[in-house]
Amino acid sequence: MDFEKSLEKRWSNQPNIGLTAYLKKMKGEARSKDDIDYIDSFISAIGGLITIIIISFIAVYLGYPMALAPLGASCVIVFGAHNSLLSQPRNVIGGHIISTTSALIIWSIFGKSLFIIGLVLAIVLIIMTLTKTVHPPAAASALVAVNSQAGWGFLLSIVIGTILLVLISMIYNNLFQTRQYPKHWL
Repeated sequence: MDFEKSLEKRWSNQPNIGLTAYLKKMKGEARSKDDIDYIDSFISAIGGLITIIIISFIAVYLGYPMALAPLGASCVIVFGAHNSLLSQPRNVIGGHIISTTSALIIWSIFGKSLFIIGLVLAIVLIIMTLTKTVHPPAAASALVAVNSQAGWGFLLSIVIGTILLVLISMIYNNLFQTRQYPKHWL
């Protein structure tokens, strides 16, 4: 009941905008010139390279090479945006475990269909938001789990891969004076 009142209050406070104003919002804003730090980008790339090679051996050995796609995307975030909230251990490990587990439960109950794939995405987005573990590649783990019908063994590859990713990132990123990982654990 309180949720409904809260939602109604939020929506009733929204100003009515015309079609022109609505379309202008889609135009975006002018982009400022990006200053690219090529050295930092190279450092990130080497960290991602080392990490994905190690994770690849394990994922292939366990029989779940499809785990490499979402874990590779996590490498990009953890090494390329190591200061970001989305790259912190809680988000990386928690997001992947929560999303993959949720997806496997839903798949075990309902099977695979296009509707279930969409439903899984919506549910893991809600769960990651509520648990403060939002990590976009974790949603990919959930979709891979359902789409490939990988089964519960897939979760082991994800758990080992994310823990290794965080551990290697801690060791590697902290070798450099300009980097600190993690910024926070919880």
